[in-house]
Amino acid sequence: MRRSFKFLLRPTGKQAAALTQCLEDHRELYNAALEHRRTAYRKAGVTIGYGEQSAELKEIRKADPDGQGRWSAGS
Repeated sequence: MRRSFKFLLRPTGKQAAALTQCLEDHRELYNAALEHRRTAYRKAGVTIGYGEQSAELKEIRKADPDGQGRWSAGS
């Protein structure tokens, strides 16, 4: 039997702003990664997998600590 749970969040204004910014940053990152995969396939016929992009993300975080890295648990 599967169970599901629903939780009602009532963030403060500051928390809501942080959640909104986090969501926006991750949306931009996802869309950039998707475009990178599409472009690589369209121009060179190369398939880029999750592992490759994940490794690139580590470098992106190092280069821009105030960017995506600020949402990482390890930061």
